[in-house]
Amino acid sequence: MFGWNIEKWPGSSEGMEYWLISTVDNKGNKALGGGMMKKQSPQQQGINYFDVKSVQEYSTKVEQLGGKVIVPKSPVRGMGYMAVCKDTENNGFGIFEADSTAK
Repeated sequence: MFGWNIEKWPGSSEGMEYWLISTVDNKGNKALGGGMMKKQSPQQQGINYFDVKSVQEYSTKVEQLGGKVIVPKSPVRGMGYMAVCKDTENNGFGIFEADSTAK
């Protein structure tokens, strides 16, 4: 309906099912992208991830601004690095740094 392409990530496993999402703008140009992960349990909350140039740099900013890094910088093989954080109101969010050489 919206022209989105949703494909199962080849690195998915039985325990972690992940889907890549790509979109196009109204002129057919590549636009926003992202992904969705299947819940690991019914209590698991959704987390929005934001692309950043450096997970390490933005993890430091999170803490300087009163937030917390819950899951420190971790590799996502072949894709990049991620961290999970909480803001000052205890809302969870993630940050992601693209790097196809991540192991």
